[in-house]
Amino acid sequence: MKLSLAIVALALAVPTASYAQDSTAVSSNGKYPNTFSSGSANVSPFTQKSKRFNDWAISIGAGVPLVQSADLTSIKNGNGKNLFGYSAYISIDKAITHAFGINLQYDRGETRQGWFNTKDAAPADASKYQQVAGRTQYDAISILGDINFSNLLRRVDNHSPYRWALHGYAGIGTLAYKAYQKDETGQRLMTEIKPFKLGSFFGQAGAGLKFKVNRRLDIEGRLMYVMTGDDEFDGGGAQYSAVNQREEQVSDNFFNATLGLSLKLGKHESHLMWHDPLQEIYYKLDVLANKNQDIEVCKKGDADNDGVCDDWDRQLDTPAGARVDGAGVALDTDLDGVIDLYDKCVTVPGPVENNGCPTATTTGPVTDDTRTLEGIEFDLNSDRILPSNTPILNNAVSYINSSNGAYNVVGATDTRASDAYNQKLSERRANSVKSYLVKNGVESTKLNAIGKGEKDLKYPECDPATKCPEWKNRANRRVYFEAK
Repeated sequence: MKLSLAIVALALAVPTASYAQDSTAVSSNGKYPNTFSSGSANVSPFTQKSKRFNDWAISIGAGVPLVQSADLTSIKNGNGKNLFGYSAYISIDKAITHAFGINLQYDRGETRQGWFNTKDAAPADASKYQQVAGRTQYDAISILGDINFSNLLRRVDNHSPYRWALHGYAGIGTLAYKAYQKDETGQRLMTEIKPFKLGSFFGQAGAGLKFKVNRRLDIEGRLMYVMTGDDEFDGGGAQYSAVNQREEQVSDNFFNATLGLSLKLGKHESHLMWHDPLQEIYYKLDVLANKNQDIEVCKKGDADNDGVCDDWDRQLDTPAGARVDGAGVALDTDLDGVIDLYDKCVTVPGPVENNGCPTATTTGPVTDDTRTLEGIEFDLNSDRILPSNTPILNNAVSYINSSNGAYNVVGATDTRASDAYNQKLSERRANSVKSYLVKNGVESTKLNAIGKGEKDLKYPECDPATKCPEWKNRANRRVYFEAK
């Protein structure tokens, strides 16, 4: 028998919904799931072994710094000409999530600013027009936060893979530098700042565009804006010098444009920063939806054609046309031993020889010295009456009340657990059924609850040494009635 994917999904969803309360329960045994977890049955500790993605990388790059906001600038805007320095960086990158990481970065470079390149000779009239030049050699160590905007802002309906990613960076660090100034009188050191001093702290922020070359290598173009917090970084000299009074700002800032490479470390195929969780979910759903799954059930067929596969049919010779329960057993509504198919009085018990109807000669209550009612089954290690048993028990109430006889309510178990445990469990099951019957109108004097443990099996072949199918074990876990 072939079932469509939709039917299989529905079949899987029904038991899932039935046991939803158990699956979300919080365990207190000290193991996962626990009170600090979501309660999901699939929770497991996150360890190095369970990681699926690489999350470390080393990045290097080089570029050009341009002093933009200062008394001497690298950009032709009134305080200098277009002068280009050089810069380089190396960083160790750690991805925390698919959208956020932390980088430890070292920068080294030299900015050039003012009216001429300090490598050249100063103009003859440099001091007259204050056409001075400056250059600053710097080293910086900083901690940068890394936000992957491409992952963070990715549309939920975008199923396509991507090789470009926009990153945003921001962080603080310590900046050490030597700032030189040059005019027609020569070049001299104006300011020197040591690292890790109070005045050496700086901030930087910017953006980068990455391209994934392969699983190991990325190329990135990056533009950062560095805020030194220092008015002497450009080589203008002391705070109130003639050069440093040209502009009112107190922080000499510069752009740093770089091109770099990132080497992703680790044994896994993919890096965490290139992983899109939504894309993975959509991919798996698409694979599941497009996969042609031919699921074969009823490998043994349905010999009696009752709609219940022989794999779990407990009555393989059901007569044609008989209504059956979920286990393939023909229904006997009034529990008189005549299945509904042949019972002329479906709701009223009667002898077999009279097609399930009371005999015409019977004017009083029905009597039966040999009548056996059964079919009340229990879950493993439980004496709780199942909702599916209540119709059978309600019919038993009617039958026993219509009979002059008394009955033994006999409890039984399967062969699992010890004899002593099974004996007590069978007694509890018998008393549970007796209590239900009395509560629903049966005289307690008509009932005697006894337990037989595992000594009266419906399927005796299920001894402790034999592994029986579960439906046979369930049939052995029962309560039945015997006429006294």
